[in-house]
Amino acid sequence: MTKKTISGYNGDEITIHIYEPTDVETKNCLVYFHGGAFALKEAPYHLNLCFDYALQTPCKLVFVDYRLLPKYTFPFGLEDGYAATKWVFDHPEELDIKKDRIAVGGDSAGAAIAAGVTLLARDRAEMEIAFQLLIYPVMDKKQQTASMQTYTDTPMWNSVLNKKMWKLYLKDTASDANYASPIDADSHHNLPSAYIEVAEFDCLRDEGIHYAEALRNEQIDVILNKTEGTVHGYDMVESSEIVLKSKALRIEVLKKAFE
Repeated sequence: MTKKTISGYNGDEITIHIYEPTDVETKNCLVYFHGGAFALKEAPYHLNLCFDYALQTPCKLVFVDYRLLPKYTFPFGLEDGYAATKWVFDHPEELDIKKDRIAVGGDSAGAAIAAGVTLLARDRAEMEIAFQLLIYPVMDKKQQTASMQTYTDTPMWNSVLNKKMWKLYLKDTASDANYASPIDADSHHNLPSAYIEVAEFDCLRDEGIHYAEALRNEQIDVILNKTEGTVHGYDMVESSEIVLKSKALRIEVLKKAFE
């Protein structure tokens, strides 16, 4: 692992961690954003999953320490994510990667950052992302879906907590923060293909499905994995059969995306 300090939003310093396999050469790179309601640091299972992505895909993985709530509201997390991804694109020789094999990924709030970075990359025309890996993603600040109305007290995450998260995240922001809420983007045209995974008993389930539909409406290739019997953050139980199955599918689609 290599730790680097780079410039984030407004030129302030942020940290990235670069993980790479030692027994195989790879020109692939996944820039990853962890979940945690835009407020919590990464959990051990985040790193374990990322180790597996790096080793089994294989790819070099850039793990981004974007700045967190409550001190840093939108757009800090998103813009830190964009700055880190842009740094990767600007340093292919240093990382020994190919610029056309750079993907972004994340889970939950981290998936919102990954999707937002992808939208910004398209609109700012400074880089072209190859693929997006979105695990039980936060996608919709409106919070009006059927699953959001249904799952008000589910474990790990629910609509009550989700409402608090959005209130904190958009505290100092105009209500049209469409890059924070990727489903509300002015257009979903000309975005990279995606893998989107949702959990069955998760208030975020339907917005992930709706985002997949929005991309498909633009003829973008999407693999939508509707996991069954699962709650938000279910892959924390690392040895369970459904987690191993989902992880294997994520790695499989990453391999194909990098081809």
